[in-house]
Amino acid sequence: MKHYSINVSGKLITFDTPKVMGIINVTPDSFYAGSRKEGIEEIVSTAGEMLEAGASILDIGGMSTRPGAEEISLKEEADRVIRAIENILIQYPKAVISIDTYRSITASLAVEAGAKIINDISGGDADPKILEVAAKNNTPFICMHMQGTPQNMQNKPTYENVVQDVFKNLQQKIVRCREAGIKDVIIDLGFGFGKTIEHNYELLKNLDYFQHLDCPILAGLSRKSMLYKPLNIEAQDALNATTAAHMIALQKGANILRVHDVKEAMECIKVWDLSTSK
Repeated sequence: MKHYSINVSGKLITFDTPKVMGIINVTPDSFYAGSRKEGIEEIVSTAGEMLEAGASILDIGGMSTRPGAEEISLKEEADRVIRAIENILIQYPKAVISIDTYRSITASLAVEAGAKIINDISGGDADPKILEVAAKNNTPFICMHMQGTPQNMQNKPTYENVVQDVFKNLQQKIVRCREAGIKDVIIDLGFGFGKTIEHNYELLKNLDYFQHLDCPILAGLSRKSMLYKPLNIEAQDALNATTAAHMIALQKGANILRVHDVKEAMECIKVWDLSTSK
């Protein structure tokens, strides 16, 4: 595995071992109820628990992007995330925060408030100005593949060849990111975003192929329907399946696991690391 690093405000985060990104959804309607945090005390407490458990990055999102989710106003999204970022950094000033948004204005305000990474589910498609925000602030950019929008992405998604189609799309997006002046690009295959269960598993099976794009790979698998639906369970019961999927992703070259359950993901990485160390 190639050892990547990203520059986060002058500090290098290296991927000689995979890292964990903890999900904090400051929303009332994210798909997994356990990830919804609304009160400031709960948000800051969750951040502390995740950092203590080993999270290298905290991903703050203020608008649900689950299938069928409705857009909220820019003001509501920005108010939610800025409040969360500022309060987390008061308590944990060294925390590396990622802002989960596809809106350039929200991203810009979040970076001003102290976010160090931009995580865009549209990879710059929804609001191309977000690429300028990342470049201007020398902010690492997580570039995800999504077919359609959260409102319609699960309405019969189709591909000629899902692996090749997603690869080509990400390849084009990386070029756009570089042309905009973004130095550090992380790719995300977008599990569950405009894909059937079969598409998701085809991508997971071939995740190592995406190492040819020569960027760190983020795997966002945690408690998703591709895991719990085939098992006839619900998201709250999908931790075991999530850990199994994380181990597959690590074996296929994932550099970042984006997770709801930091402690368990860190344990998964530890076991993977022991199994691969010479």
